[in-house]
Amino acid sequence: MDSNVPLTSQSSIEHDGVFFSATFTRDKVFKAVSQGDTAQLQGLLPYLQMNNKRLTSPDFIDETNGKTALLKALLNLKDGKNDTIKVLLDIAETTQDLEALINASYRDPTYKGQTALHVAIERRSLDLVKLLVQKGADVQAKASGTFFQNDGRLGFYFGELPLSLAACTNQPDIVSFLMENPHSRADLTDKDSQGNTVLHVLITVADDTNETTEMISKIYDQILVKHNKIGEKSQIQLEEIENNQGLTPLKLAAKLGKIGLFRHMLNREFMDEETRLLSRKFTECVYGPVHSSLYDTSSIDTSECNSVLEIIVYGNEIPNRPEMIKLEPLRSLLQDKWERFASKLFLLNFLFYLIYLAILTTVAFYRKDGQPPFPVENRPSDYLRCAGELISVFGAVRFFYKTVRSLKQYFLQAALLLCCTLLYFCGRREYVSLLVLSLALAWMNVLYYTRGSKQLGMYNVMMQRMILSDLFHFLFVYCVLLFGFSAGKSWIIDVNEVETVLCNKPSYNDIGFTTLELFKFTIGMGNLEFTDQVQYKEVFYILLICYIILTYILMLNMLIALMGNTVERISEQSETIWNLQRAFTILDTERTLPLRLKAKIQSKVSKMVCLRSGQGRSRKFVR
Repeated sequence: MDSNVPLTSQSSIEHDGVFFSATFTRDKVFKAVSQGDTAQLQGLLPYLQMNNKRLTSPDFIDETNGKTALLKALLNLKDGKNDTIKVLLDIAETTQDLEALINASYRDPTYKGQTALHVAIERRSLDLVKLLVQKGADVQAKASGTFFQNDGRLGFYFGELPLSLAACTNQPDIVSFLMENPHSRADLTDKDSQGNTVLHVLITVADDTNETTEMISKIYDQILVKHNKIGEKSQIQLEEIENNQGLTPLKLAAKLGKIGLFRHMLNREFMDEETRLLSRKFTECVYGPVHSSLYDTSSIDTSECNSVLEIIVYGNEIPNRPEMIKLEPLRSLLQDKWERFASKLFLLNFLFYLIYLAILTTVAFYRKDGQPPFPVENRPSDYLRCAGELISVFGAVRFFYKTVRSLKQYFLQAALLLCCTLLYFCGRREYVSLLVLSLALAWMNVLYYTRGSKQLGMYNVMMQRMILSDLFHFLFVYCVLLFGFSAGKSWIIDVNEVETVLCNKPSYNDIGFTTLELFKFTIGMGNLEFTDQVQYKEVFYILLICYIILTYILMLNMLIALMGNTVERISEQSETIWNLQRAFTILDTERTLPLRLKAKIQSKVSKMVCLRSGQGRSRKFVR
């Protein structure tokens, strides 16, 4: 017969006159919280108190990854709720283990540092976020596991911080709460392991789709406005904080080529008086469809180190570069620089280069015959020749030095001329061949100065595109066919007959001669009169006909068609690419100016405006 006498302590315990299970294991607690069943947790508190344990004790933590019962519960929400969460928090508060439980994080390398607050934000539960923060959750906890790193591997980079996670997942309510709650406000100046603040992270996760750009822009502006309203604007400017790469959010957007968000940041304008100072664009007047605006050039103009202009123009791997320099105020700033000083200096450089080219051509044309080096005789022509040679060599040295910095198109010409000089003083007649090549390249480099003219610059862009794409592919396939058929033809010649007539005329037995003759067929200048040196004429004719069909008929017509398509395809892009090339020329010209002259020119380009703010800061604008 059953009795009301309680069982031994190994099977049940009594608490306030109620009997509960005497044993609680990690698996049992995890099962209860994953099911959201609070009934299974009855008796957990007295069990912990009797055994002097807590929910953060090793017995209740997954030793493989550091997962606690609270983290397990948050990962198993149903309709955004799990009743066991409040039970766990109450138990932890009673056992004086609340802060340790809430801020306990994963310890495995993949999810290291992820806390309950991170999981609640990821589960998009504002109520749980409020509850955790109210109970003492660390709003600056950093999830630094490999899953959360921006290293190209599978994972999701959100900047490690809870605020960054809420911002990246488009949860403006949670962002506002973390910034304004009375318990523990998020520090917007805090950085992750890569030095990125929440604004940097928003730039990183953005893409160029309209939906994502609009979402990121709203969150970005929301953070700026709220940071301004809570009274921290006098302490630090969020958009001036740099990450580990020395990039502000605006510079990072330029570096990553995020043109949608970059455009929004440049044209950001707030109309209310309280947040107007956060604008980068100020509309002066509006007359119908015509607007006159001032654009902030902070971090944009080259007056600052590592400016946005330099990042975009010199960043060869940045996507959307040609389109980005067409945005205001970059377009107006570059146009102003071009009209004020760059066009004049560019024309002056062009004239100097023509003079140098004329001297180099004259020196090459009137060079002496014989064994170099030649002595300088006491007559005017030799003095002029020697002076021209010195100018040519010094010019080559200057171009070689400049190519190390930027002007790579001069590198080969300058290197050939310097090698030519070395061979000349070594007494080698081969210097003439290098001189000829250097002279030809020097004249080709005149095309660099076509970027000063819009029409010539666009034509040069199209020519470069066709050479690097269509013509390069054509030459690769053509060389394969040319050498393949040449090798085949040279082996079907009767060697004995070739030797008898070798002294009279070249033979197809020579692969070099065969290659040259087949090239003539490609351009329609081949000679169909063959000698009787061919052993198998039928095979020879078949090879020749196949070669003519593949090259003269097929490949040349394909090349013409592809070039036509290329011109049609890039005609709209050529102006944009030319603008980028001209921008490169403007900045490169500006780099050569003395610091005082550069500062004087930049002061004329920009308009200094002193805005009324707590700091009395002055900002430069361009109209």
